Amino acid sequence: MNPARSDLSSHATDLGLLFLRVAASVLLIVVHGLPKILHYTSEAAAIEDPFHLGRTLSILFAIFAEVVCPVFMIVGLYPRLAALPVMIVTLVALVFVHPDWSLRDAQFAWMLLILFGTVAIAGAGRYALPSVVRRRG
Repeated sequence: MNPARSDLSSHATDLGLLFLRVAASVLLIVVHGLPKILHYTSEAAAIEDPFHLGRTLSILFAIFAEVVCPVFMIVGLYPRLAALPVMIVTLVALVFVHPDWSLRDAQFAWMLLILFGTVAIAGAGRYALPSVVRRRG
């Protein structure tokens, strides 16, 4: 195998994972996370609470999954772990909150599962904060 070609392929894969992490995370923050922070009171009053944990706990977990975890994903800090709360919130929405959604209605949720599931499987790649720190240290 040509080492230069292998290095280029590895670089492209790592760049693709960086793009995936950043794009999916920014999309989630802007579409779901920021509105929950900016309109906390109305969002907390309207959030579904399928497990009867209380609306406060439900909104706080949603904010954690939709803001904090994506920030971890963007910098590549514990990306596999950070993907799990996003996937849990999304699965809860699909299975318990909106079981009547058609595939068309649920396409954004399925896209989030695919994107964050990919990072959960593949990891952050080389362009992530821990890798950069290790290479410079």
